[in-house]
Amino acid sequence: MAAAVETNELTRSFGDEIAVDGLSFDIEAGEVVALLGPNGAGKTTTVRLLNGLLTPDRGGSRVLGLDPAAQGDEVRRRTGVMTEAAGLDERLTALENLVFAARMRGVPAPTARRRAGGLLERFGMASRADHRVQGFSTGQRKRVALARALLHEPEVLFLDEPTAGLDPEASRDVLDLLASLAAEQGRTVLVCTHFLGEAGGLCQRMAVLQHGRLRAFGRPADLAARLWPGLSADLDLGAPADDRTLGVLRAARGVLGAEPLDDGVRVRLEGRAVLPGLVATLVQMEVPVYAAVPRPPSVEDIYFAVQDGDGEGTA
Repeated sequence: MAAAVETNELTRSFGDEIAVDGLSFDIEAGEVVALLGPNGAGKTTTVRLLNGLLTPDRGGSRVLGLDPAAQGDEVRRRTGVMTEAAGLDERLTALENLVFAARMRGVPAPTARRRAGGLLERFGMASRADHRVQGFSTGQRKRVALARALLHEPEVLFLDEPTAGLDPEASRDVLDLLASLAAEQGRTVLVCTHFLGEAGGLCQRMAVLQHGRLRAFGRPADLAARLWPGLSADLDLGAPADDRTLGVLRAARGVLGAEPLDDGVRVRLEGRAVLPGLVATLVQMEVPVYAAVPRPPSVEDIYFAVQDGDGEGTA
């Protein structure tokens, strides 16, 4: 099956500054991929290139088998975009904004109104449907903009900071919706976000950009395995591990390292099978072990390791 989105050496400059530099990756149909990186890393430029709003200096991309640089109108008919700035018409109501956008895309008026009403209801905006957007908060604008991006039932969604400005409950609702769009409806989602925990709970794969270059791309578990061999586990000893305990742990078979914590020790193991024997050794030493919890690296751990230069070769 062809990838829903793919880039090949995609490059774009603005004057002397390279915004996207030789970017190559692919997104499978029905997959959620998080595009991560600091401000200026090239995330927004990448989305604009994939939608045909910008043309590349070299390289190229395909979205749903189409070339955005040459077939931008067709790409935009089949994709949905939400930028960090909502870009709503201040003079129109929430409902009017959605219906207008749907009609521009050729959605019949009755269908447009039905879908718009349903999405506003889903995002908790039904009571504001007939209010002008001019008086809306940032979070309310974000909800309307996301509804607009979904209104024509796109096959691919490009979302730039979809939960910025939302309260925790609304953020959870948006994330649940995005997960269901991919899992139940086969929609493909590329989400740019600064919220790393959010990305970890949503994405199947992650792409880390730095200065326009792809520093890492893959499933979080695979990237973690390349960065840190073995498995980390936290042992709750009720107090920091003393030097004797640390010495025994570091000398034990299958232990790659041990560092004290406020309430115990974090060990790096060759594999999960090492953990039971390690706990037994501590118990024999009369060191109380209240808990032993494997600690797989988080998306935050992976992201910062890559940005700090530990992820060379993970892309």
